[in-house]
Amino acid sequence: MILVAAFMDLLDSTVVNVAIPSIQEDLGAGYAALQWVTAGYGLAFAVGLITGGRLGDIYGRKRVFMAGVAGFTASSLMCAVAQSPGVLVSGRLIQGVMAAVMVPQVLAIIHVTFEPQERGKAFGMFGGVAGLAAVAGLSLGGVLVQWDLFGLGWRLIFLINIPLGIIGLLVGARVIRESKSPQALRLDLIGVVIATVALLMLVYPLMQGRELDWPVWGFVLMVVSIPAFVLFLWYERVKTDKDGSPLVALGLFKARSFVSGLAVQIVFYSGVGVFFLSWTIYMQFGLGWTPLHAGLTTLPFCIGAFVASGTSFGFLAEKYGRKLMQVGSVLALLGLGSYVWVVGHYGSGVSTWQMAVPLLLFGIGFGWVTAPIPAVVLSQAPRKDAGSASALINTMQQVGAGIGAALVSVVFFGVLGSYAGDSAGRVGDDLRKELAAHVPADRIDELVASFRTCSVDRANEKEPGAAPASCQALQKEDPQVLAVIDKHGQEQTALTFADAFQVSLLTFMGTTVLAFLLMFTLPKGGAAHFDPDAAEAGEPAPAPAVH
Repeated sequence: MILVAAFMDLLDSTVVNVAIPSIQEDLGAGYAALQWVTAGYGLAFAVGLITGGRLGDIYGRKRVFMAGVAGFTASSLMCAVAQSPGVLVSGRLIQGVMAAVMVPQVLAIIHVTFEPQERGKAFGMFGGVAGLAAVAGLSLGGVLVQWDLFGLGWRLIFLINIPLGIIGLLVGARVIRESKSPQALRLDLIGVVIATVALLMLVYPLMQGRELDWPVWGFVLMVVSIPAFVLFLWYERVKTDKDGSPLVALGLFKARSFVSGLAVQIVFYSGVGVFFLSWTIYMQFGLGWTPLHAGLTTLPFCIGAFVASGTSFGFLAEKYGRKLMQVGSVLALLGLGSYVWVVGHYGSGVSTWQMAVPLLLFGIGFGWVTAPIPAVVLSQAPRKDAGSASALINTMQQVGAGIGAALVSVVFFGVLGSYAGDSAGRVGDDLRKELAAHVPADRIDELVASFRTCSVDRANEKEPGAAPASCQALQKEDPQVLAVIDKHGQEQTALTFADAFQVSLLTFMGTTVLAFLLMFTLPKGGAAHFDPDAAEAGEPAPAPAVH
């Protein structure tokens, strides 16, 4: 039952990506609103996770879980019926908050409910559900948008949460066992405020910087977020000494597996955030593919991730531990590197089949990196702090993904304008040859120069809308001339987006290399079993070495 909640969250983290063009067209949403639809969910989720996890420790994980499922279902309905970008963004923010209440309880309930010998299988099922949600989010999302059942279009991607949520509430009320911290804890409201403000100061300027022309105050906020996090840690130490009820149990950070696992997670997922959003934009805006085409193109990745996630537990993760994650990193790098080559080699003529092998390799690597992380991080966490530990796992994942999605402004949109002129030059010779059959020779240079200016102006647009003046002038040309220009304009757009997407891929490769190096700090053993007696005493059990 708790895996249904995990499925809904992971589904909504990815499903919206393939629907972005449809949402933009239907609601007239600008680029800033589209970023908030995607990254806003992750931001609200990340900001609320620490609080949500602690609420479960204090008031009961089943009770808080059920409240989160109910709120998530209701906010999904709000998103589905939205008639404006503002309402949709608000619904997504509420969804993120409700997910932050619901999701930390999933890993916490697994951690305190299952015996050590069963916990690996339970985490393996969680990893399998993560892969299945990726399949549904990236592939089913495209199918639903293209299907357009009853004219609902993109709204279907939110409506599917309604029956899932209702089933979850009915079944969860009967089968989930209540649990909470054996110690009397109180909610650390001051810690909530400090943590929330620190996270917002870091992520908000990254998310909105490009749209606001990178104001000075944005950089100031990002710098100030560093002492804000330091203040948070200091206050949590004071709170621990005062009444033993901090928002974050600082004792968790004494465990090597916990600290190292979180570091790997935030670094790797920052690359994930860059990749997924830019990938969807590249396929639909750059190549002009339909949501169905883009969704089906993701299948090799989804299949690879699903199979790898499902097989990582049972024997692979327990036997090989961090070595499995490092092999996964290498496979991910091979997949991403070959994808860079495919995009550059085939250009605007790239097909789904040419992407299949790189995406399959990347999917397998992705599954072997991400699936073992929860067990590694929680392996030495005391049961009394299961909610807090689970929340920190999800927080680092979402903060990483949120930072990555925000960095799309820098590593994708930020380079479109500079690459537009280069790609216009690459198609310029073919354009000249075709124009020669329709216009006098003395006009060709003028039209090619106007084409280049239009291409750069389009790439530098911050909001969709009326064509730039340079493009409007071209639209007044003879229909035959305009047809030639439009043909090469589509090729130029594909090349420009391909260049920008390659930068995103290279960025992800960089974060994957860093994550690979950080994996050497993980314990050498496999997914450690937890000592229940030590847990009840509040002491973490040492991770057994498995070589």
